[in-house]
Amino acid sequence: MTITSWLRRAAAISVCLAVLTPTAAPLAVATPSDGISGVTLSQTTIEGRDYLLREITIEPGGSTGWHWHDGTVFGVVRAGTLTHNRADCSLDGVYGPGDQITEPGGPAHVHIGRNLGPTPVVMQAVYLLPIAAPLMQDAPDPGCGYS
Repeated sequence: MTITSWLRRAAAISVCLAVLTPTAAPLAVATPSDGISGVTLSQTTIEGRDYLLREITIEPGGSTGWHWHDGTVFGVVRAGTLTHNRADCSLDGVYGPGDQITEPGGPAHVHIGRNLGPTPVVMQAVYLLPIAAPLMQDAPDPGCGYS
């Protein structure tokens, strides 16, 4: 079979599948982070878990985007004011310098962190994750209207 005939056959199969597949709701689109940067200060693996210490900065008007973590994250705000919301749009808290925050792991704990203030939010966070897990899993806006 030539490349051309293979491509035609693949295209025909794709069209058939598209026609025969029931229409579903459009895929949800993740909300990207904006105005955020992070630096890993330390990382180690112990007994099947990765432990990462990161310093995270969210610029004024910036956001983490809606997301969740594969494991628990413990943080402390060093500067600025972090506004933190849950997926039901409720305010989880407004955290200032010295305040601690815990984000439970798992897709049932979608959340967003935003900097609604005039100065950068700087925080340090310890991530307890499965080995090689991403720092976060993107999630769509659950209907709160902000990202």
